[in-house]
Parts: sequence; structure tokens; C-alpha cells
Amino acid sequence: MRFNSTRWSRKAIALALFTSAAIVPGQSYADVKLPNVFSNHMVLQQGQENKIWGTGVAGENVSITLGDKSVEAKADAQGNWSAKLPSLSAGGGPLKLRVAGSSVVELTDVLIGEVWICSGQSNMQWSVNQSNDTDLEKLAADLPNIRMINFPQVGAQEPRWSHDDRKWMVCSAETVGSFSAVGYFFARQIYQTTKVPIGLINNAWGGSACEAWVNRDALKASSRYDALLSRWNGMEERFAALDSKADRTDAEKTEHTKLLGSMIGNARPANIYNGVLKSHMGYGIKGAIWYQGESNASRAYQYRDLFPLMVTNWRNEWGQGDFPFYWVQLADFKAQSKGPEDSDWAELREAQTMAMDKLPNSGQAVIVDIGEGKDIHPKNKVDVGRRLARWALAKQYGVPIDYQSPRYESMEKAEGAIVIKCANVGKKWRPFDVDEPIGFTVAGEDKKFYNADAKLLGDGRIQVSASNVPNPMSVRYAWANNPVCNLFSDNGLPLTPFRTDDWPGVTAKAE
Repeated sequence: MRFNSTRWSRKAIALALFTSAAIVPGQSYADVKLPNVFSNHMVLQQGQENKIWGTGVAGENVSITLGDKSVEAKADAQGNWSAKLPSLSAGGGPLKLRVAGSSVVELTDVLIGEVWICSGQSNMQWSVNQSNDTDLEKLAADLPNIRMINFPQVGAQEPRWSHDDRKWMVCSAETVGSFSAVGYFFARQIYQTTKVPIGLINNAWGGSACEAWVNRDALKASSRYDALLSRWNGMEERFAALDSKADRTDAEKTEHTKLLGSMIGNARPANIYNGVLKSHMGYGIKGAIWYQGESNASRAYQYRDLFPLMVTNWRNEWGQGDFPFYWVQLADFKAQSKGPEDSDWAELREAQTMAMDKLPNSGQAVIVDIGEGKDIHPKNKVDVGRRLARWALAKQYGVPIDYQSPRYESMEKAEGAIVIKCANVGKKWRPFDVDEPIGFTVAGEDKKFYNADAKLLGDGRIQVSASNVPNPMSVRYAWANNPVCNLFSDNGLPLTPFRTDDWPGVTAKAE
């Protein structure tokens, strides 16, 4: 949405900036009302109590019935109430949810199954309509046990309670085109394997920065983000000053419009956390899948802490413990690299890999092999969804399947070479297209990298050397924006990009 400062009054702008929806907690209402995440066709998480909440008349008793299970709640002085529905198993149904107080709300076609959050930026938002083989996918989309709700893109500093125009959709040839493609292919694989209904909550926002998904108090609690918050505080103060000025110059009107976009946009700290996430935070889920990082690549070292902070913040406030959180590592993108290079995208990938060591119950899908150099939105979302699904199938659903990409484990010096050991290789390496491994570089004490030769040893280790580096000190693999690399395990999963050194990178000082 574009704003023209000459057409918008300060009152209207304030409304656009700070409104929290048609329903605001803390006010009393005559009718019982639920936020939009509770609607016809929704999926509730099996195997656990599920929180349900809403508003009504202050002090009234509210009865919530799902199938043959009933619970009671009492609205507080502001009319807010919540309760937990008893745990149910998948199967049977569909069910009806009835909420009765001063008025009655009835929701139909409710399924019990597995619910996953689909979040991040544009590559998670990217729809089936925008992906490969849309026509074929629609022919096979008669899958009514897969459902999705798409949330709108609303940036705000106050929590949004509901988005009443967004409801759950049942998967069909007519609806699947608007599903998140990564989310849909992830869900389809799980459903076809487990035969359990799958619900997807898609709240992705293209171009979003990680800090926009985090509670601002969590950012303030760490000194790591002082410079980031200080920049935003300056912009917020400048916007407030211009907004209160009645006789703005043309230049100030232009500046005011630009700042307004930032105030309600997808990069301002906590904007998406409040404007989107808070409206359904607490809804019963199995876990989350995430595809983001492009917008934070220039601050990759900061992402080492910021991304785990975001996941921890979500888990703390969701109230479901350390639920599974699986993410997609950045794909290959930009001009293909034929030699060693510094790369903020490589450093962001490294930060993503590091997060697995900081976050329990987490995992990473490596896709450095399926990007498109000319397009930041690769259309092959099937393989992305499947690689995420491998994690969930193995860890949550007990399916004996390979799920982890090979990952660097250790190194040892050899005569004129470095020998690399990796975990999760499987039975053997499978170089793609040609027999020899491609994508390695080495550097000596001068920290200058050269293309290297690599040899697969019989025990699965990799020997790396370069004729012009007689005393190698570091090895890097796939360390570029769009690296030329070809190593896979025999289960078809690509070797995770890595480096053995910790020399300061190009984003080390970025804040």
C-alpha cells in the first residue's frame, strides 16, 4: 500500500500506524468473538491441550464445546477469556466447535491433526502459483485434509488481535495456487507419509528482516542491538517531529512519506511480531518451518545471535516449550563464482548452521544446489519442502529416513594438505556430474585463498590441497554467493558449506 502524505491526515496516519484491529483486548463487547485463526476448516493440534481465546461481556461465563468435550471460561473485567480444550487424537470428525456466552459462535469442519507455522520472507511466502509445474500440481491437489491460513502483512508496534478477513482454506485445485509452496510441499510429504491431517499457518512476509519478528523488549535486553535500536529510535523521533508539523515543506513531505513506509514496514524491530505474529501466538502447533536470511545477509555475524534470539523468544512466549524449529539455509544466488571470494551470503549460511548448536530441537535444510543465480526466488520449491519434511518425519514422526546434510566435523594437517572429516555422510560420498569433488579452496598463513584439489579417501575423509599453498592453514567449501560445488552424501543431501578458520569476515563489524 502506498501512502501520499498530502492525502493523509495525521489522525489517519496514526490510525494506520497503531490500530490493533477491529477487536482490541481490554474493551468489552456484547457478542462473543474469536480471533480469525479460529475459523471454519481449521486444524487443531493433536495430542495436547489447545488454547482457545476470545472476547465477550465482562464477567460472563463462556462454554466451549468441541465434539463431545466441553470446558468453561470466565471473561475478565475487560471481557477477555481463554481456556484449554482437552487433548484429542487425529482421526474421526470433522468436528464442530461451539462457543457460547452472551451469543454463540459455531465453527464447522474442524480437524484434529498436525499444525505447523510457515514463516520467514518471500521464499516462504512464494506460492504454488509461482513455482514449477503449477498446472500439474493443481491436477493432484485434491487433498482436503491439508489446510492453510494466510496472514496479511501488517506492521505495528502494538499487538494486533485479529485479522478478520483471513480464514482457513481447504486444499483443492482451486485453492492450492495461493498456498505457500514450501509449506504445501512440506505438508504434502508429511500427510502422504502419516495420513494425518495437516494445518499450515502461513505468516511469511517478503523482504522481512529478522528483527521485525522479535519482541522489542528481547532486543533491548541485549547490548548487541544497541546500535540497531538507536538507528530506529532516531527514525521514529524524526517521523514524530514531522508528523506534528503542520507546514511541512515539499522535501519534508517526501521524507515523511518515506519514513511512514518504514514505520509500518517489515524491517522495523517488532513490527511483524506485533502486527502479525501476536494474533495467533499461543495457538496449538507441532512446530515451525522458516525460510529467511536474505535481508540480514549484510549483518551475518549479528545473525549468529539474532536468529537464535528470535526462536527462543517465540518459544518462550508460545508456551509450548522447545517446539521443533526447522529452517532453510540460503540458496545459491547471484553471479556464479569460479574462484575464492568474500561473501556475506556465505557468512549468513554459516550463521544459520551455527544456530543448530545453539538451539535444541532444531535443524537446517541445505539447498545450495537448487537456487537460481539470476533469481532470488528459485522456483523449485518441491525439493525445499521435502528436505524440511525429512527433518520432521525423522524427528517428530519416527520415520527411519536420512534427514541431515553432511556437515564439517574436524580437520587434521597432512604433508602439504588438510584432511577433512564430516558427519552424516552415509555409506559414501556422491560427487554430482563428475567424479572429482569440486568447490574447495585453501589458504596459508597469508589468508589468501586458492582453488584446491580434493580427493575422496576410502574412509570417507576428504584430502584437500593446492600446489601454490605448500603449508595450508584453512579449507573452505562452497564459500561464495553462488558457489560451484558438487558433493552429496549417498542419500542425495548436499554437503553443508563450511570453513575451518574463524578469520574475521566481511560482515564482522556490521551492526
